[in-house]
Amino acid sequence: MEVKRRTAQSLISKLQSGSGQTRSAALCELHHLTKRDPDIRPVIANEDSISYLAKTLQSASPLEKENAAAILLNVSISCPDALMSTRSLLDALSHALSNHKHHHPAAVQFAVATVRNLLKIERCGSVIGSRREIVDALIDIVRTLDSPPQSLKHALKALFGLSLCPLNRATMVELGAGKALFELVENERRVWVVKNATAVIAQMAGCEESPEAFRRVSGIRVLVDLLNPGAGRSARIRKNAVAGLLNLVKFGKWVVVEEIRDLGSGFVFHGLGEMAHNESIKFKWRKRAQTLIDVLDGTSLKSSELSPMNSTDSGSESNSDPLFDSHSD
Repeated sequence: MEVKRRTAQSLISKLQSGSGQTRSAALCELHHLTKRDPDIRPVIANEDSISYLAKTLQSASPLEKENAAAILLNVSISCPDALMSTRSLLDALSHALSNHKHHHPAAVQFAVATVRNLLKIERCGSVIGSRREIVDALIDIVRTLDSPPQSLKHALKALFGLSLCPLNRATMVELGAGKALFELVENERRVWVVKNATAVIAQMAGCEESPEAFRRVSGIRVLVDLLNPGAGRSARIRKNAVAGLLNLVKFGKWVVVEEIRDLGSGFVFHGLGEMAHNESIKFKWRKRAQTLIDVLDGTSLKSSELSPMNSTDSGSESNSDPLFDSHSD
């Protein structure tokens, strides 16, 4: 371990005082070290190099930006608190995300994944969510048709992490996340994209602003259509739709109930019934499908039965989802 510490310290000193070529080589070496060796990450975090990496992410050459972003990502897996305690970090990540159309795709991908990792710390949700430019940039990555798959994947995961904090949901709605996500659900053929977009939608539906905002972009119709047995949607996507509709009913009451009835006339009860009686689906999801049936046929609209979905109830498989496992780059 002592050898590793001395190696890291030597490279960090080159970052801070070496020539341009020396700094570039040191960044490249630190990138590879932090990818291969988790033990080196705390050393780098403790040597107060995060500020330099953040500065590099904003002003260096494309290759140096890519290496700096990769180092930050790798350190975020093991030492997220060290990153969050660095004042300039969120500014640097915001810069990289806001310029995602102009930066090298790998640097953007690493920056988005870093945000995703930081959001795994519950207390970071409100801090990052208060940075509207970061939220807006994540939404824009989702909105942009030619966003690289890895950037899109990490942006969806980051938005999901943000949506777990109730304070962030209204901000996401205000910044247009609903329109971007529903367009993705309607137009995207990749199942993993639709699954994770609907997971964000289900969480975001849990605020007072969502029923009207979703209605303006035909979002309620999209969620109802996902329950059509003839649509061939996966069980996970249908679970997300149920979670989202229950949250909308919680905040929109009978206005939303009537709209679901009208939009799903002829199939919504059938689709929900299939879920409610499918013993291969976990009991909690069968119960939620039955709760929505009861609400739609007028049997029940109890607040206790319609409490907003929390993180363990969400349509995402969270950190157990192989699509979202932490990894080094």
